Amino acid sequence: MAPLHQKALMKKTITLLLVVAGVWFLVIREDQTRYGPGVAVDELPVQEKILAPRAIRVKDYTITPLATFRIKAKVLSKATYHWGREAELSPVDLALGWGRMSDESVLEAIRIRQSNRWYRWRTDEFPIPRREIETHSGNMHIIPADRAVEVMLKRVRRGDIVELQGQLVRVDAEDGWRWVSSLSRKDTGSGSCEVFWVESLEEHFL
Repeated sequence: MAPLHQKALMKKTITLLLVVAGVWFLVIREDQTRYGPGVAVDELPVQEKILAPRAIRVKDYTITPLATFRIKAKVLSKATYHWGREAELSPVDLALGWGRMSDESVLEAIRIRQSNRWYRWRTDEFPIPRREIETHSGNMHIIPADRAVEVMLKRVRRGDIVELQGQLVRVDAEDGWRWVSSLSRKDTGSGSCEVFWVESLEEHFL
């Protein structure tokens, strides 16, 4: 029969393991913020053309602003990249949704994933029209303007409501490589993603 102090130690150990398992489940397994059904963001993205852009030099790249851009949206998915030329500037892509694409009751019917700098979705039965899904969601290649934005990016989780401000840009390298942002929320396919120089990132809570 085990001594009483050994039983107490075993009980404490089991309790500690249960607490660790609970934290692991809530913090690591549950990687999505949930707010419940209903449109979380009813604002449309705001964009204005820049008539006299001033180029920004970052590393070996020239970044030319094309339009100011502000968006408040729900994070549908987040992908982090470490390889590829784009990752030198943009370590994170955010797939964002607004309007009914920020409604969790709609999103439950849509499977969303990101890979190779693409945002893809599938559904067995459309909860809203296809065109609405296409025009009220988008993949943003995020170029953080400073360390503060980069730190905030690491904290963002799927399901969060975020507001980002900055410029949609064109990136040029000396060897001729180029990365150009879409300037429309209505296009699809190759070239339809936003290349987004983000100067501020805020998280909103409902």
